[in-house]
Amino acid sequence: MIRLLPLLALPALAACAPATQSPPQTPGEQPAAYMALGTEPGWTLEITPARLNYDGDYGATKIMVPNPGAKPSLNGRTYVSDRLSVVIKAAPCSDGMSDRRFADTVRVVADGKTLNGCGGKILPPDTLAGSSWTFVSIGGVAVAEDRPTSLQFDGARLSGSAGCNRFSGGYSAADGTLTAGPLMATEMACPGPGMTQENAFFKLMAAPVRMTFAEDGTLILTGSEGRTAVLKRAI
Repeated sequence: MIRLLPLLALPALAACAPATQSPPQTPGEQPAAYMALGTEPGWTLEITPARLNYDGDYGATKIMVPNPGAKPSLNGRTYVSDRLSVVIKAAPCSDGMSDRRFADTVRVVADGKTLNGCGGKILPPDTLAGSSWTFVSIGGVAVAEDRPTSLQFDGARLSGSAGCNRFSGGYSAADGTLTAGPLMATEMACPGPGMTQENAFFKLMAAPVRMTFAEDGTLILTGSEGRTAVLKRAI
């Protein structure tokens, strides 16, 4: 069976989004290290206060050196050591494998081999259309791992599951508010956490919610009473 849900509302996306790092435990929590990545061949770089940790050639090459300290450079900073040098510039960057964009353009020279990639803050998507998300938590409670969740925006429609039933409906964005609905949902009974988290999500979405993004690209929906739903980017 299909049931019709009340008209829902959301805020519009003001501005494009990872890295493969996990979202913070608390929305907006700053990552412990600076992360960068590149493709063809795949590589990652972690910069901590103590070390530069490079993992290149899809994991075949590993370089770990003491952090030499950052030196200011044109629109960014550099790190220089015997085996590893890094140039970070504050310029938007695409990872080349998805539509996610990062705040910085990064060039790494590892044992004489130059590689280009992206790093830093993940920028919000320019539009919701075409993006797909999975839930991290609803109402401050982590979603049940055995209940798949999703939220997709396809053209002028959204669809997904908050842990039990499938829902779908139209949406439009204007003046900082994204209005969704009326939404239709199936009527399956899901005992346990799946139904509980779904009910919490529908309650949150029964009124306009604020949309914000953490630096790792995590999407945070906040209702008027402070309830939240936290999602991470899938596509």
